[in-house]
Amino acid sequence: MKPIQRIIILFIVLASMSMFAQDFQGVATYKTKRQVSIKMDSTKMQSAMQEQISEMLKKSFEKTYLLTFNKEASIYKEEDALKAPTAAGLGLVVSSSGGGDVIYKNTKTQTYTNQNDFLGKVFLIQDQLKPLPWELGSETKNIGSYTCFKATITEAVEVTNRTWSTGKIEAKNKTEETETKTKITTAWYTPQISVSNGPAQFYGLPGLILEINDGQQTIICSKIVLNPEEKIEIAEPTKGKKVNAQEFEDITLKKIQEMNERNATSSGKDGETISINIGG
Repeated sequence: MKPIQRIIILFIVLASMSMFAQDFQGVATYKTKRQVSIKMDSTKMQSAMQEQISEMLKKSFEKTYLLTFNKEASIYKEEDALKAPTAAGLGLVVSSSGGGDVIYKNTKTQTYTNQNDFLGKVFLIQDQLKPLPWELGSETKNIGSYTCFKATITEAVEVTNRTWSTGKIEAKNKTEETETKTKITTAWYTPQISVSNGPAQFYGLPGLILEINDGQQTIICSKIVLNPEEKIEIAEPTKGKKVNAQEFEDITLKKIQEMNERNATSSGKDGETISINIGG
C-alpha cells in the first residue's frame, strides 16, 4: 500500500471516530432520596404529627431525573410528573442544595449553567465547574448490566443547624449551631460508558456515574438508553436573572430567613420550637 493511501485511510478512520463522538448520545434515568431530620417541641406537637411532616418532607425529595448527555455536555432535569406532597401548607420553607430545574454541564469548557425557579423567580446561575478531588478505588459492583468502579471524595464541611421559634421573632428566639463534619461522597462509575459526567453537579470520572451517596442523599441510575432513535438537543439554558453561585446562595439564604420569620410571627404561638436538618 502506498504511503498516500495509508494517509487517506487513516484520515477516514479518524474522521469516522470524530463523527461518532459528536453524534453519540445517551439518556440516563436517576432516582433520588434524601434523609430528613426534624425535631419539634414534643409538648406542643404530637409525635404522630411530627412523623407525618417528616414523611412529607422525605417524599418531596423522592424524585426522578433525566440526564441527557454526549461526549462533552449534559442536561440534568426533573422528569415531568405529578409533584409529591410538601410541607408548604404547614408554614415551612424548604430549600434543597444542589438541586435545580435544569443543570447544564460542559466538561470541555469546565462550566455549568443552572436554571433555577426559586419562589416564582427564575435565576440563571453560571459559574465554573468545581474540581472534584476523586480518589479512585479498585472495588467493583454491578449496577444493572454495567460493571462499576468505586470512587470517593473525603472533605471537611461546615453544617449549620437552625432552630426557630414560632412566636415573635427576636434575637433570642433564633439559634444557629455550626459544626465541622467529615463528609464522604461515594460514587460508582462505569468505564463502559466513557463520558466524564454524572447526575446533578457530579462529573470528572473516567466513565458515567451511575450512583452517588454523600451520607444524606442517594442518587441511583435505574435506566440507560444509548444513542436513542430520536436525537435530543443538549442546549444551554438562557432565560433567567444571571448570577454566580455565591450570589445565588446569598439570595436564597436571605429569602428563606425572611419567610421563616414571617411565618413564625404570623402564627402567634410563643415558645414552639422547630429544628429541621435536610441533607447536611
